[in-house]
Amino acid sequence: MEIDVLACLNARMSQPQMVTADEALPGRDTPILSPMPTHEVLGLPLHEVPAGAEVAYFALGCFWGEERMFWQVDGVLNTAVGYMGGFTPNPTYKEACTGHTGHTETVKVVYDPTKVSYDDLLTLFWENHDPTQVYRQGNDLGTQYRSAIFPVDDEQREAAERSRAAFQERLTAEGYGEISTEITPGQTFYYAELEHQQYLHKNPNGYCPNHATGVKCG
Repeated sequence: MEIDVLACLNARMSQPQMVTADEALPGRDTPILSPMPTHEVLGLPLHEVPAGAEVAYFALGCFWGEERMFWQVDGVLNTAVGYMGGFTPNPTYKEACTGHTGHTETVKVVYDPTKVSYDDLLTLFWENHDPTQVYRQGNDLGTQYRSAIFPVDDEQREAAERSRAAFQERLTAEGYGEISTEITPGQTFYYAELEHQQYLHKNPNGYCPNHATGVKCG
């Protein structure tokens, strides 16, 4: 399937506003990604969570480059890209790009907590985008590029909130504004289409912006 970038470009040029549940696109009952493929780099079926592994979800801009960042981390066992934090069930990329699903581009990270901690992943998250930007990352403009963390339990939520407060202090000291990152538990992850999974492995010279502030967590 060919990526329709026109809707994305139109959405980027308009002033983004968060859609309401009543305004959101209706979506569909069936998953967009079916059957479930195997990770092009790590070799596991995308839905697989090995015994003892844990799962985290992060949104920090265009999910192509962010997924590659996470799959390169020692201790990360599986990754996938998709949509989270909105209202439309099983959205397409084209629909998410319009800003009318309420979702943000999200990376699912499956990791071995004996090798890499959730706090380590939070450090990567904060240091590799600009969490003070609202509904955008650089030229990627729209609610689908907003910064978000989707904790799977209270332990992750508390860790995310602690790290947000600590990173805010460092950002403030460097002259940045308030963090806009949402921390929202209980959200559903919808897998994106096959061509978006491990996109930069398939397209090594593909679009891969980095909007890091340069501020470090510690």
